Order: sequence, then C-alpha cells, then structure tokens
Amino acid sequence: MAEPTTHEALFIDELRAEARRYREWAEQALAQVDDAGFFFTLDAESNSLALIVKHVAGNLRSRWTDFFTADGEKPDRQRDREFELEPEDTRASLMARWDAGWRCLLDTLDGMSPDDVSRAVVIRAEPHTFTRAALRSLAHTAGHVGQIVLLAKHVSSERWRSISIPRGQSEQMNAIMRERFAPTQDTKTAGR
Repeated sequence: MAEPTTHEALFIDELRAEARRYREWAEQALAQVDDAGFFFTLDAESNSLALIVKHVAGNLRSRWTDFFTADGEKPDRQRDREFELEPEDTRASLMARWDAGWRCLLDTLDGMSPDDVSRAVVIRAEPHTFTRAALRSLAHTAGHVGQIVLLAKHVSSERWRSISIPRGQSEQMNAIMRERFAPTQDTKTAGR
C-alpha cells in the first residue's frame, strides 16, 4: 500500500507545478517575439524582455543554488548588472542563463523530501521558513512573468497568439472544464 501524501509533500508538488506553469507561460510568450522585440524597450527607464530574462535567471540561480546551506543572495551575484545589457548578452546566452536558473529551482524542488519543508532558509542574512522563501521566490518570478507576457504581447502586436483563454472564449473553456472534472457515474454511486 502506498504511503499517504503528506501536506509537506503536496506543497512541494504544487510549488513545482506552479513554477513549471510560470516558466511555460513566459517561454510561450518569448517564443512569439523576434530578436528585435526581445531587446526592445518602451523607454529609457523600462526593461526589455532580455533584461527581465537576465534578472529572473540571476535571481533564480542565486536563490536556489545551495538553497538550504548558503545565503540566497550569493556573493558572486551582481544584481545591478542584471539590468544592464552587456556585449556578450545575446538572446541565446540569456536564454541559456534562463534555463540554468530554472534548473536550480526545479532541481532543488525535485531533490526535496517532506522533512525539508521545516528547514530554515536565509536570504540577505534574514532568516525565512522554507515556505516563506519559496513563496517569496515564486511571487517574485510570477510578477516578472506577467511583465514578460505583457511586453511580448505588445511587441508581437497582431502576431500575438493567446497563451491563456482567448478573448470571447471563457464560456467555452468553462464548459470544457466542467465536462473534464464532472463526477462520473461511478463516483456518484460509490458513496451510496
């Protein structure tokens, strides 16, 4: 008989699923943007998609490398440079950094046990519970994914393909979901 899933194991699974979902949204949006759009900025104070990718990659690498054993703000991280485009910052090199950052997060979550949820984490010398640190990281990343989607939609203009429920199709999606998750006849009669 399988061991029952603990709340801690479920939390790790849900966190992993949400992280993968945010990554997928960002990558679907980025895939719709050409190189000019990838490096485009709205104005001098705005970040391009390239810089958002660079920052998210740097943040994920710093936070999730040696997650339980080292401060989440690594001494070799140069956060301010994440907002500067440098000569070596090609789309390919930035996307390789993006992949590496996400790998740090997902590898850490994949290697966790339920007992790890009770461990402490330090970020910029401040102690955090695992839950707080993980939610903080996910919320930070989700905010930037929202920026990526909005900016990618802007620069793609009429070429944009929705990565969510397209306008005017909410009711169709609701019907599909009700159908998919409606109780079957077997589950309706199982409790009798």
